[in-house]
Amino acid sequence: MRVNRNYANLEDNYLFATVSSKVAEFKEANPNKKLIYMGIGDVTRPLCEEVINELKSAVSDMANPETFMGYGPYQGYDFLRKSVAKYYADHGANIDLDEIFISDGAKSDCGNILDIFGNDQKVLIPDPVYPVYLDTNVMAGNKIIFANANEENGFLPLPDRNVDVDIIYICSPNNPTGAVYNRKQLKDWVDYANEKDAIILFDSAYEAFIVDKDLPRSIFEIEGAKTCAIEICSLSKTAGFTGTRCGFTIVPKDLKRDGSSINDMWLRRQTTNFNGVSYIIQRGAAAVFTEKGSQQIRESLDYYGKNADAIGKAMNEMGIWYTGGKNSPYIWLKCPNNMDSWKFFELLLNDIQVVGTPGSGFGKNGEGFFRLTAFGNYEDTIEGMNRLKSIF
Repeated sequence: MRVNRNYANLEDNYLFATVSSKVAEFKEANPNKKLIYMGIGDVTRPLCEEVINELKSAVSDMANPETFMGYGPYQGYDFLRKSVAKYYADHGANIDLDEIFISDGAKSDCGNILDIFGNDQKVLIPDPVYPVYLDTNVMAGNKIIFANANEENGFLPLPDRNVDVDIIYICSPNNPTGAVYNRKQLKDWVDYANEKDAIILFDSAYEAFIVDKDLPRSIFEIEGAKTCAIEICSLSKTAGFTGTRCGFTIVPKDLKRDGSSINDMWLRRQTTNFNGVSYIIQRGAAAVFTEKGSQQIRESLDYYGKNADAIGKAMNEMGIWYTGGKNSPYIWLKCPNNMDSWKFFELLLNDIQVVGTPGSGFGKNGEGFFRLTAFGNYEDTIEGMNRLKSIF
């Protein structure tokens, strides 16, 4: 018996676990000080009324023999997949029903998708990056190549034609930087992937925060994407499903590699390893896409947008360079006075009791940067920014 030795190549601590540990130590030593949390990207607004009503109705269905639901379809119920397809069509991307796979969230599928690819892939991952992309590929033993995201390119790296890769990770709007690719930039990535016979894994978990209508919300709005891309999305931030877990993955039927249909392979993987998302949760998820549900979740998205706007204005007042804020719930700021990320974290925690996330935890290029999120309540956001302005 042998264990997967690739796990030994992982960093000892998951970034957010380290942050939580440091915050817990501070709270124990300073029980009377009020902390303002602007670190981990968990939502704080409740599920909207329309979703709650559908969840309750679905629970009632499970209490009666006539409406009880057991195992569901592997790809998800048609009522939800049809809603997802319409949502994409409304934003200029035509998706067939059998290209949609309902999941328990983007994070799971970002890792699970590697099951259908061979070993020793050359994987292009932006630096800085959401840790799951990096860690799951380290676990799989893949060769990792970093795309250099930095202040000079606005944390939106473009492809290098001299580099050959098999898999490309793109997150737009980006976590952690909040930067968003425009259509021309995404077309460059799509053309590159098709040239290299590579596959883009496009994480669109934050697409609902895009308010600029000129910016693409899906990679499938870009010509040529159906022959080179898989899109992974989530309702966690769109509709507050961080605690209820539901998302979806789009695998085009036109996507083929090495003589195999990637859609067929993902379906085979899911039928073997995944029993699907519960009927109750899928009923709640379908409510997100109704007219009334869309209006209600827009209220929460606008609330977070107001927080992001307040953080951005504070950065401007202090003369601090940043990306994000608009079209994203994340603000990625350059640490003042050339401070390193963890020192800035300690300063904010100890001096003004504001909790953020050190940029170095997202990769080498994150050193000297810091992530704040707009997922708190508005009053705390304003207070947090006033505290920050008191020292900068």
